[in-house]
Amino acid sequence: MERIVISLGGSILVPGDDDGRYLRDLAGLLREVSADTKVFVVTGGGRIARYYIETGRTLGLGERALDEFGIAATRLNARLLAAALRGLANREPATTYSEATNLAQRNRIVVMGGTRPGHTTDRVSASLARVVKAARIVNATSVDGVYTADPKRDPSARRLDRMTFEDLVRLAGEGHRAAGPSVVFDPVAARVLARDRTPLAVVHGRDLTALRHAVLGLPFHGTLVSD
Repeated sequence: MERIVISLGGSILVPGDDDGRYLRDLAGLLREVSADTKVFVVTGGGRIARYYIETGRTLGLGERALDEFGIAATRLNARLLAAALRGLANREPATTYSEATNLAQRNRIVVMGGTRPGHTTDRVSASLARVVKAARIVNATSVDGVYTADPKRDPSARRLDRMTFEDLVRLAGEGHRAAGPSVVFDPVAARVLARDRTPLAVVHGRDLTALRHAVLGLPFHGTLVSD
């Protein structure tokens, strides 16, 4: 059975825009595709995580403590998704890759959030894909693909239908040092994908048609990163 990792941004899961309806529809999609595909979903923290991180930073907390807040938010989101899946996924999010692998033996869908300070959920997704030998990663984010620049700031930015792993590494940059980064894909994760040659599909997470097609390996609206 093919294995797929979905990196589901918290900004997609719970942005405060009819989230209950979206979760029900997303759960239906995951239920459908998991009949023939083993699905692993890594949830991000989104605005909930950023709120706690930003508030903690104003209180003078260190980056490790702020990361712990972010990880807690990702796991809260994972629990919410698991609840929407009604028994098809583990109720408590996996906290390690080995735990995720073991949970896959008795669950059609495995959910997890962050793992440890300094590791974004994109990086978790990339490492998980390596461990479970996933056919591809689908990054469900708040933009409909990878752009030449930030489309929210630069109206001339162009969406790229395809790009190489090396292109992604260059676009992602070198890395980050602060908790709660907001980037199209984590720089460390990009290098992991380039080393493993794991295809990446970047789609808008609320476009369920694009998400479904990307998960199933069909043509989709977004960006495909591959050889």
